Amino acid sequence: MSERYLFTSESVSMGHPDKVADQISDAVLDFCLKHDPKSRVACETMVTTNLAVVAGEITTGAPLSREAVDGMVRDVIREIGYVAKDEAEREEIGFTADSCQVDCRVHSQSQHISQGVDNGGAGDQGLMFGFACDETPTLMPLPIDLAHRMVAHHADLRKTGKLKWLRPDAKSQVTIEYNADGTPHRVHTVVLSTQHTRAVMTRKGGQDYFTDEAREEVIDKIIKPVLSEDRPDLIKGNLVMIPPGKKLPKLGPNDISCHVNPTGCFLTGGPHGDCGLTGRKIIVDTYGGRGRHGGGAFSGKDPTKVDRSAAYICRYIAKNVVKAGLARQCEVQLSYAIGYPDPLNIWVNTNGTSADGISDNDLVELIRKHFLLTPKGIIETLNLRRPIYRETARHGHFGRELASFTWEKTDKAAALKRAAKI
Repeated sequence: MSERYLFTSESVSMGHPDKVADQISDAVLDFCLKHDPKSRVACETMVTTNLAVVAGEITTGAPLSREAVDGMVRDVIREIGYVAKDEAEREEIGFTADSCQVDCRVHSQSQHISQGVDNGGAGDQGLMFGFACDETPTLMPLPIDLAHRMVAHHADLRKTGKLKWLRPDAKSQVTIEYNADGTPHRVHTVVLSTQHTRAVMTRKGGQDYFTDEAREEVIDKIIKPVLSEDRPDLIKGNLVMIPPGKKLPKLGPNDISCHVNPTGCFLTGGPHGDCGLTGRKIIVDTYGGRGRHGGGAFSGKDPTKVDRSAAYICRYIAKNVVKAGLARQCEVQLSYAIGYPDPLNIWVNTNGTSADGISDNDLVELIRKHFLLTPKGIIETLNLRRPIYRETARHGHFGRELASFTWEKTDKAAALKRAAKI
């Protein structure tokens, strides 16, 4: 039998401190674009115990007053779910919409940048990647796709009150066992850590612990439904809870290890438990470690910043190549110089999965002919001067079939297939 291998990806919930920061930055961006589609925005946020700091360089015709920023920050925090019914709960959460301090430190963008961008040049130098593969209907890698769906389902159960003891901060992690040819064989391991209330805590030996009953509920109501809906064929054994600090249960050869709150307790979370910063979850935002990453974050940046817009067009290109049947997986790189409109390079890697008679160099030429790759061309192709970005800042920028996520369309696939003559 050929050797198999394991690959892991993670996601984080909308209440994770870094994602709180991302959502605030993109809320500011959306506000600016709503009032002035040509706004130049580079907005950074830091959140910690009862404090949100919003800073950056913004040039806009929008009425971006300190009061407006304050209101946006509180609206985002409230919508995420950091609210308290009384003073005791407010103290325990340590970061709520009504109690946190908001500090606004925004100034205008340098005119030296504007003089290059106003003429259609890129807003910064850099390299960007996009990826697609045929492992899932959304053409995303399976581990990150499942990890995203788990935290999204976590949020649904929390917001609908079906699991009343959940709080907003959570992380998921999925390990897939692959066959040697790169096809998924089975789900191997799942990790899900979730912030919770005191309702599911017990005390042993002077220490607080998350109950095993609550762990089983997470498995039954979050992990199992997501795996069963997406890839029931990859559930080849039982889902087995791995209790922290206890003797490991005996696992069958295909059983799925489920680590739920493996530290033992997760009462303190969110920005009260860990400082959050915009742009610190770039692997979660993209492909979970599959393929390469250019290093540039997305949130808080308007589409003249190619860190964001070119990464979106790279995904759009890669997805259309795979949808057209020109390759089973496709990775695309573009790079830019600040103030210069055309990409410095186009690079494609299909990892030996391209269709017969199609080389990676052939795909580069097809891309040149079928896609507009200047910042202006990207913005027009994907209609990016709209207030669509706050939604991207949770549960992944890619692999979600939303009308506003224009980079997920496969409307170029038929033309690519005809041009390739396969």
